[in-house]
Amino acid sequence: MTADEAKIRKAFTERDWQQIKTEDSWQIFKIMAEFVEGFEKMGRIGPCVSIFGSARTKQETRYFELAEQIAYKLTKEGFGIITGGGPGIMEAANKGAFEAGGKSVGLNIELPFEQSSNPYIDRDKLIMFNYFFVRKLMFIKYAQGFITLPGGFGTMDELFEALTLIQTGKIARFPIVMVGRDYYAGLYEWIKNKLLTERNINEEDLQLFSIVDEADEAVAVINAFYSKYLLKPNF
Repeated sequence: MTADEAKIRKAFTERDWQQIKTEDSWQIFKIMAEFVEGFEKMGRIGPCVSIFGSARTKQETRYFELAEQIAYKLTKEGFGIITGGGPGIMEAANKGAFEAGGKSVGLNIELPFEQSSNPYIDRDKLIMFNYFFVRKLMFIKYAQGFITLPGGFGTMDELFEALTLIQTGKIARFPIVMVGRDYYAGLYEWIKNKLLTERNINEEDLQLFSIVDEADEAVAVINAFYSKYLLKPNF
């Protein structure tokens, strides 16, 4: 034990340490409960596409409209739509699925801001999560494609998690589409000029995603992929 660890240890009584250990053990069951509920509900929905983007996107913006159009068109192609269940891009995508008469799924999470459920989620397909990592698994396990519109850290987290899992062969490949060339152009150039140039990724890794501008383009990428490959679970 280091000197710092000894100081920290001294600050707690043995009773405190036992309480921490007990709480950690019980947390396992809370995590398991979220997995079980997610698996039971999501396993019955069928092929879906997960749509990501900022909760802060306003209704009057182009990207809100694009998300709604993409979700509507994908629903008409037979896909359900999965979002994070909140406002902004998530609301737009759920709205598109709802108006198309399709399956509208919301995987919401308890946050101190931004994350009230939008009104376009099917009531039997709204799932609340406490743990980000459980929620992210549901996005990936039950999606046959990812559509990412402009967003912040959360959107980037979900995007790069999917890319990493596909790159490393941990999940089956599925199409990943970034919508908004202006928004994602700088990210693409950084990936190509830094990650690829410094040999931290391979040339073929650039083929793991597409960048488009229009709703029809995004839907076409998904359809083109599944004209070659059968729909199947990702894990």
